[in-house]
Amino acid sequence: MDNRFSNIFGLTEEQALATIEIPLDELEDKSDRYVAVSHLINFPTERSINTLITVIEDRDPDMYHRISRRKAVESLGRLKATIALPIIRSCLQDEDIYTVENAVWAIGELECQDQDILAEITELLRQETQNHRIIIQTLAKLNYQPALDKIKPFTKAENDPVASAAIATVARLGGDYSEIDRVIGFLQNKNVTTRRSCIQDLIDTKYYRAIPAIATTPVSIAFRLRGVRLLAEAGINEGALDFRRDVESHLDLVIRDNPTDIRHIYQYVPEVSLESLIQGLYHTDFGWCYLASKSLLERYSDTAPQALLDNFTLEGYNDYGAHYHIIKLLGWLKHAPSYDLFVESLNKAEPQFQKSRAAAALALGNLGDTKAIPLLKEALTKPIFDLKYACLLALEKLGAKNAWELVIDDNNLLIREKVISP
Repeated sequence: MDNRFSNIFGLTEEQALATIEIPLDELEDKSDRYVAVSHLINFPTERSINTLITVIEDRDPDMYHRISRRKAVESLGRLKATIALPIIRSCLQDEDIYTVENAVWAIGELECQDQDILAEITELLRQETQNHRIIIQTLAKLNYQPALDKIKPFTKAENDPVASAAIATVARLGGDYSEIDRVIGFLQNKNVTTRRSCIQDLIDTKYYRAIPAIATTPVSIAFRLRGVRLLAEAGINEGALDFRRDVESHLDLVIRDNPTDIRHIYQYVPEVSLESLIQGLYHTDFGWCYLASKSLLERYSDTAPQALLDNFTLEGYNDYGAHYHIIKLLGWLKHAPSYDLFVESLNKAEPQFQKSRAAAALALGNLGDTKAIPLLKEALTKPIFDLKYACLLALEKLGAKNAWELVIDDNNLLIREKVISP
C-alpha cells in the first residue's frame, strides 16, 4: 500500500485518541474528530481498533459524528480488523447510505466469506438509493457466484460506472466477455469519473488486452499508470504477457505522458488564447489538461516558455496538477533556462508533488545535458516507481545505460523487466 499521504497532518496515536474522546460540543473545530478518526489508519493497535468500534457504536445524529462514523468503518476495513466484522455488518442496515457504502467496501477488504453476510449485501442491490457499483465490485471481489443473476440486469444500467462494473463482473464471475468492449468504450466517455472507474473494472477483470487503450485514456497519469502496472504485473506473473512484446512500449508511453499520445475526447472551438490554455492546465478533468498541453506545444511553442514560467511564479508552484504539467511542457520545449527548476522539482519531497519528480527527470533527459546524469542516478535510488522508471528513460536518452545496473535487482517486477528483458 502506498502510505505517503496517510499521515499528512502528523498526528500521533495519542493525539488522535485524545481528540476522539473530547465531546463534539467541546471541540474548537468539530471536524477535528473526523481528522483524528482518519489518522488511526496509521496505528494498527488494539486501542485504535477498539476506539474506531466505539465511534461506530455511538449513534449521535450530529453531522460531524456521522461523517466520523463513516470514516471509522472505512478505517477498520483498511486496518483489516476482522474482529470488527460484527459491528461493520450492523452498518449494512444503517439509515445513512454512505455508512452502508463504506460497510460494504470494508467487508470486501476483510475478505469476508460468510455466505449470510454476502447474501445480505446482495439484497442491497434491490435498494435504488444504494451505491450499486460498490456493491457489485465487492461481490465480485469476494467471488460470490450466487449474486451473478442479480448483477446481470445492471449491465443495462443508465449509470455508466454501474454498467461497467456489472459487465466486468459478469465476465469475472461468469466468464462472459461478450460485452467487454463496452467497458473499453467507456475509456473515451465524456465523464471523467466513468473513465477512471472503468480502468478499475478492467484491472479487476484482468483484461490484459486493455493495456494499450488504458495507456492513451485522457485521465491523470496516476490512473493510467496504476492500470497498466497492475495488469502488466499480473499478466507477466501468469505467463500471459511478455514485457518486451506486450508491455514495454505502452508503459514507456504512460511514463513519458506526452499529450500527443493521448486519445483526446475534447476540442477547442474556436481558437484559444495562450492565457486560456495555461489556465486549462488547472482543470480537474485531465482530459482538458492534456488538450491544453497539446495545443500549447503546437500553437505557442515560441511564446509558451516565458508565459509558463510567469504563471508558475504566480500560482503554478503551489498547485500540484499545474506544477506537473508546466514541468512537462518546459521539458518538451527543451527550455534550457529551466534546468535549475527541473533539478528542484526532481528532489521535491512533498507527497502531493511526487508526479513532478518523474516529469523533471524526463525534462532533464530532454535537455540533453549530461551534467544531469549524477542527479538522475541519485534519484534512481528513491523507492518511487514512476520516478525510477522516468530516470531510466532519461538516463538512456543521455547515453548512461550503465546506470541500469543500479536497479537490476529492484524489488519491482517491471523495473527488473525493463533492465533485463532481451
